Amino acid sequence: MNMSRLPRFLRLCASLCVFCAIHAQAAETLVISTGNGPPFTTPQRDGFFDQLLAEAFRRVGSQAEMRVHESSERALINANLGIDDGVAARIKGLEVQYPNFVRVPEKLFDNDFVAYSLHFEFATPDWQSLAPYHVAYLIGWKIFENNLAGKREATQVKDAAQLFSLLQQERTDVVLYERWQGLWRARAMGLPVKTMEPPLARQEMYCYLNRKHAELVPKVAAALAAMKRDGSYQRIFDATLTSLVGNK
Repeated sequence: MNMSRLPRFLRLCASLCVFCAIHAQAAETLVISTGNGPPFTTPQRDGFFDQLLAEAFRRVGSQAEMRVHESSERALINANLGIDDGVAARIKGLEVQYPNFVRVPEKLFDNDFVAYSLHFEFATPDWQSLAPYHVAYLIGWKIFENNLAGKREATQVKDAAQLFSLLQQERTDVVLYERWQGLWRARAMGLPVKTMEPPLARQEMYCYLNRKHAELVPKVAAALAAMKRDGSYQRIFDATLTSLVGNK
């Protein structure tokens, strides 16, 4: 080896090492946890969150993929401990209970809580509109428990499959659930459900990152906002969610 060229060679090696380190860091895949299955996440990674967050993180030079936990609480705990890198589809204010959370301030979507029925169709401007009907909902969904406290004609079940089976078997008049997961479940079971409007409740849903990724928070927020402006957000929303409305 020509010793006179050694310093330049070493400089090139050092530059290559820095490039590889930066590339490896950029290519690291962040895991965002959720308790939501289809149509928000799917095994094929083509659900709403799968596509939306993959694109948002891609725009800031990172990679992200969804991890589904059957336990909603487990998704929160893992993200707070840093086992997962973040958590998706949560309401404001979780920083109080989970101190390692930093909220991405640009919302993911509005979560509508609605009533479904096979044989009834009525307006739902308030919770009192459910009074004439037997309703069913999931154990632990506080938004329903708190607003239906004391209602005799109500059944609680452990999962969505049981919930919509009650409707299919005509063992309840109405089931209460989240709009898009409900439409997906009804389509999967071949149930021609009617969705009551307006929503009984609506909540803005956000993504949180563990504080070790705090520097990404404003960047991801800006990417989500840009996607809403350039139409890519709406294209993903329509392909994964709005398309369910005509395929019940």
